[in-house]
Amino acid sequence: MLKILKWLLAPLVILALAATAMVYGLLSLSLPMLDGKQTSRAISADVSVARDNLGQAVIEAQNRQDVAYGLGFAHGQDRFFQMDLLRRNAAGELSELFGEAALNLDKQMRFHQFRERSEQIYAQLSQSHQDVLTAYTQGVNDGQAQAGFNTFEYYLTGAQVRAWQPADSLLVIFAMYLDLQAGNFERDEALIHIDSVFGADMKAFLTQPSRYQAALDGSELPVGDVPIPALEVSNVPVVARHIESLPHYGSNNWAVTGALTMTNKAMLSDDMHLGLNVPAIWYRAQLNYQFEGEKVQVTGVSLPGAPAIVVGTNNKVAWGFTNGYLDVADWVELDERTNTWKEIEKIVLPNGELHQYELTMSEFGPVKVFNGKQYALSWVAHQSYAVNLDLLEFERVRDVSEAVAQAADVGIPVQNLMVVDDSGQAGWQPMGAIPKRNEPADLAVRAADYPTGWQQNESQRPSVVNPDDGRLWSANARVMSVTDHQRFGDGGYALGARAQQIRDRLQGKQQFNERGFNQLQQDNEALFLTPWHEHLTQLLNASEQSKQQYAADLKYLAAWQACACAESVGYTLVKHFRAAVIDVALAPIEEKLLARDSSLSKIKNYLEPALWQLLKAQPGSWLNGHIDWTALQLAAYERAKASLTASHGSQMDDWRWGNVNALNIRHPFSQQLPILSGLLDMPRMSAFGDTFMPAVQGPSFGASQRFIAQPGELDKAIMTIAGGQSGHPLSEFYRAGFEAYANGEATPLLPGELIHQLKIQALR
Repeated sequence: MLKILKWLLAPLVILALAATAMVYGLLSLSLPMLDGKQTSRAISADVSVARDNLGQAVIEAQNRQDVAYGLGFAHGQDRFFQMDLLRRNAAGELSELFGEAALNLDKQMRFHQFRERSEQIYAQLSQSHQDVLTAYTQGVNDGQAQAGFNTFEYYLTGAQVRAWQPADSLLVIFAMYLDLQAGNFERDEALIHIDSVFGADMKAFLTQPSRYQAALDGSELPVGDVPIPALEVSNVPVVARHIESLPHYGSNNWAVTGALTMTNKAMLSDDMHLGLNVPAIWYRAQLNYQFEGEKVQVTGVSLPGAPAIVVGTNNKVAWGFTNGYLDVADWVELDERTNTWKEIEKIVLPNGELHQYELTMSEFGPVKVFNGKQYALSWVAHQSYAVNLDLLEFERVRDVSEAVAQAADVGIPVQNLMVVDDSGQAGWQPMGAIPKRNEPADLAVRAADYPTGWQQNESQRPSVVNPDDGRLWSANARVMSVTDHQRFGDGGYALGARAQQIRDRLQGKQQFNERGFNQLQQDNEALFLTPWHEHLTQLLNASEQSKQQYAADLKYLAAWQACACAESVGYTLVKHFRAAVIDVALAPIEEKLLARDSSLSKIKNYLEPALWQLLKAQPGSWLNGHIDWTALQLAAYERAKASLTASHGSQMDDWRWGNVNALNIRHPFSQQLPILSGLLDMPRMSAFGDTFMPAVQGPSFGASQRFIAQPGELDKAIMTIAGGQSGHPLSEFYRAGFEAYANGEATPLLPGELIHQLKIQALR
């Protein structure tokens, strides 16, 4: 029988091996050529594209245009499909790839008309910046075409490759606006609903300032109990629904002046928090070229689709960003006197069929109907100054003062610029597009009161350079003074616990080096959740009955380690208890918001002060059918445990934080075709961080890179990326560097030994 079984199985095994060999053979045909020679008429002199053992692209050229061509060539070889998705997403053109399944998303994007805006902005760029984009574009298309075969994504979707265009690079920047600033107007929309349904008192209660404040000047917004509004008591309790914790796109960065380092050089740390995907969002690169007779070398990370180094150093200056979260969007309530008109957006489907999307426009911006009214969105991303290529000029700044002077002109989503130089200086300033209107608003603005200044970029900005104590920090919470806060507003700030923890760590030491900065980037001490741990422990210890019922739970809580550590079950219990208390205590509010297609998830980062006030005051109108607040909280805890059981099984040992929050970075195609997971996804790794701490870490969200540098001491500089350089699953660089990232190890910023080199010769 065994022999017969082997005889029957043998052909199947052979067929499977043959199919696997065929798939790998077809995939290998689209691998880029990394060595040898190419020619191009798009460059004025020879260009070299080399790579080290991490796949970092090292570009050598005679001028900025030619180096842009070389970077575009490398991007086109390694990341073209990723770039294609970025431009299509921003433009609302995904339906051409994925059919009607992408129609709703495309309609959301067409609301902003970014394709049209990109083409208009490109036409307004300086000639030198247009020339750089033209060279970059030709490089992208030459790099993509070099292999002679399309990458596997196009075969799976059946789509044709569409050549890169100069305006597409501006769409890629608009894609970052969508990631980094959409929460601003979504937050305001939720606040409009809360104000409409529950009144101004509820809005004030839910968004009151917290004790977690870490402004650079030490100023604080007033903190105190805000009156708790009474809720309407219903005879039928509201069923609690989970209120999602939305990713807080942002970052940590901090800096110290040379007075606090052994080298007397200032030092910078920057780790940008974004969704983690395959391939990784950033692309390591070093650009080498001549400018006005001087050699320029800039090393850091680029965004495939754009010709600039986004975060990095030119050996004299190093810079990094965190998302600024200033208020850069207003909803304008329209009245009968407002002139509106219709525009038709044509969305192409895979078969060439056109779907027509009707968009209402006004002088203030595109129009949306909610809360029973028409509102126009006035958003900085819709302004002509939102996007440009002035970030290219950062490659040649020589000190902090030059960088700060240029920051206001750069057309990107507003960021906290942290910059240091080799003379020991350090500075902070908001960088990017900010409207000049002086009255930011959380609620809708009447059309008659539409503020002037929206069409102009704000040039007057607060800054801090070389503070007396030598320390600067930002982490997506308010860092500017209370006075400046009133001018620039709140566009969805983080709670501030992370910023406060970073500030306190910096103030606790008198000297710093790269190793210490790397440790701080991965600080996962649970300072924010410590009061919740104490509260849950007391709750479960409140009676002899609960002590017995929750004896195992209390043991895990006693051994929780006070950190988001991989082995901690107690941390998982505390984290999920807090989330469940939000779900249960605020269920009546969430139900009414959901009925209006809104949610508390848009303002969840503000709720901490209100939660503690409710737990302290225990108002009866908020019980929602529970006997008392002890019963409400125990119900929340049981809800948390039921959720963990459903996701991770009934054995509490399996609720270790490293398992519950495991790093699980997946390719978008494997999520639809799980059979591709082994080929496309990064290996699943144990977790080491969480939300309200410097070490931000979720299953598919967290530090997209970790950068540490002292200009003038770059041999010790660090750049660790959450994934490999190449988007091709058979490339030697597909996963290169990921394991080091997942294990918290540091990889060098500067390129290592060059193991591949492609020479591109200029044809005249």
